[in-house]
Amino acid sequence: MKLHVLPVRTGAAAENMALDFLLLQRYPEPAAPRFRHYEWRTPAFTFGYSQKIEFVRANLPPEASAKGGDLCRRPTGGGIVDHRHDWTYSLVLPRGHALYDERAAQSYRMVHECLAAALDALGQPAAVKTECDKVERADPGALSGEASCGQAAPLPGICFQRAELYDVVHPATGGKIAGAAQKRNKHGLLFQGSIEKSAVGPVDWEEFSVCFVAALARALRAEAQETPWPDLNEDEVSGLTEQYSAPEWIGYR
Repeated sequence: MKLHVLPVRTGAAAENMALDFLLLQRYPEPAAPRFRHYEWRTPAFTFGYSQKIEFVRANLPPEASAKGGDLCRRPTGGGIVDHRHDWTYSLVLPRGHALYDERAAQSYRMVHECLAAALDALGQPAAVKTECDKVERADPGALSGEASCGQAAPLPGICFQRAELYDVVHPATGGKIAGAAQKRNKHGLLFQGSIEKSAVGPVDWEEFSVCFVAALARALRAEAQETPWPDLNEDEVSGLTEQYSAPEWIGYR
């Protein structure tokens, strides 16, 4: 099995969200896992599909409302993410892959174990959080309403304010380094992740990308293969980008 590693692309928030979703829905080789790192054309903020727009607007930094700020609702769950200083990626696992049928916590943990191992290999301490707080979601990524530790699941908030179960944290301080959100449908599992660069020391991010992809390939029992950008329907790309840019989508809830 090949893990398709797609070229880096830079886009606006709505375009990046649309492309991630279409990589789940319309990938020409649907049986292949696919990975991409991407960047942001302007300062961007995204928030989880189920979040209330009133909460989001009340908790955005002032800069998000300034000219040039880019806000978009994600197709996945989770909280508010500030993308101004992060390293963003997505991974799609096709339906039929072993992890597709696992609980969301299992895929969340696997990807973050790979991410922590890649940072550690570059001399940056990182670990996966394996103990529950008093209030914690059992299945990170907003794929399940179940709670762990016998507590009620909290609503998604601001992503990097608090580490949840299986997030990547600094082993000494417990500070959150990386989090993610997921969406599963009949086509597969979309995993959207973010690393807060300020939470780690100096990193060669190109080298990190190589280490991270290699770790993912080992965990998925796949061979990483650099793959050209897929031939997606441009009308569908532009249509979904327009939908994700619309006030109706951003203010959906």
